[in-house]
Amino acid sequence: MERGSLVTINEKIIYSPKGYKAAGLHCGLKEGDEKDLALIISDRVASAAGMFTTNRVCAAPVHLNREHLRNGRARAIVVNSKNANACTGDQGMADARQMAQWVGNGLDIAPEDALVNSTGVIGVPLPMGCLERGIQNIIPQLDVEGWDDASEAIMTTDTVPKKASVRCEIDGCEITIAGIAKGAGMIAPNMATMLAFVLTDAALSSGVLQDALCEAVTQSFNCITVDGDMSTNDTVLALANGAASERELTGADLRTFQSALNAVCISLAKQIARDGEGATKLITVRVDGAATGADARTVGLSVANSNLVKTAVFGRDPNWGRILCAVGYAGVAVDPDRTAVSMADIPIYANGSGLPFDQDRAIEALSASDIDIDINLNIGEASATIYTCDLTYDYVRINAEYTT
Repeated sequence: MERGSLVTINEKIIYSPKGYKAAGLHCGLKEGDEKDLALIISDRVASAAGMFTTNRVCAAPVHLNREHLRNGRARAIVVNSKNANACTGDQGMADARQMAQWVGNGLDIAPEDALVNSTGVIGVPLPMGCLERGIQNIIPQLDVEGWDDASEAIMTTDTVPKKASVRCEIDGCEITIAGIAKGAGMIAPNMATMLAFVLTDAALSSGVLQDALCEAVTQSFNCITVDGDMSTNDTVLALANGAASERELTGADLRTFQSALNAVCISLAKQIARDGEGATKLITVRVDGAATGADARTVGLSVANSNLVKTAVFGRDPNWGRILCAVGYAGVAVDPDRTAVSMADIPIYANGSGLPFDQDRAIEALSASDIDIDINLNIGEASATIYTCDLTYDYVRINAEYTT
């Protein structure tokens, strides 16, 4: 492998970074035997970074993690699904601290080095008896091959686990970056109803790791939308423990790492969009020719959040009018006479009017599981890419029955 070259992103199995173990099990929060508790541990103190929901209504774990990350380090990440521990008052905060304490006691680490995460129904107290037993039981199961179990345990309405990993050679050392994520509904920038945990055996200071995570999230998790809703628990955490090389990355080596981190996060983000609640298609909205990057992003999100566009894709309807409508109300300067639109690689609009196209060919193209919508504003040089999914009957069913 040449210096700086990337191995193709692996979404099937996790390349385990050196010095980490993971586990997932059923502790009683979910019915049946579905896994609902995950734990990740680094065998040494790791630099830590995080990004969180911008919703002013934040869950207790978000507040606790912000507090624990002030020192820029962590050893463990614990996650429960089914219950968000959000809007649960002082008791919810006390329960989050107790989870950190149980992890700390079980692993013989400071509770401040444990990051706590919850996802699920809002406003319901945590069943602490289940979690205490679960944390006691999960610690002996920690394993370098425990990533599949951990990725399953953090799921809520997800239909599949989300995982991605990559290896790259940096300064003669093989560096691994691995991530798991959950998310299917209430997905919208900035940050979505999602959790993501990214681990690497590279060496970075907490400040550099925070900057790298911010760039990666900007290109990935903040470029996905399923339904325009934003949750109370959204969290992305990154740990870097230096187990592969203790030399901190700088210069070209850091840029290679950044590219790999971006790739892992983009893969996880696209997996979330593809698994949107009730979704049958991943939609990639590309906007080119915008005056600024912000304008391109705004137009892309306007189209991606349009229920009319999303239902048209579900119905295999090449309805360029819905796309143009969403472009026009995005709130940025556009010229419909200069704008061009393609759908599933079929040009459907240009020069101020619709273009002739083969309707049967378009319907066939829109039957694919991956649909591209390409918009060129022909105003400037800026571009953006947004990921979303179609809107189906099942989205309504899933959310109508969520707590019942």
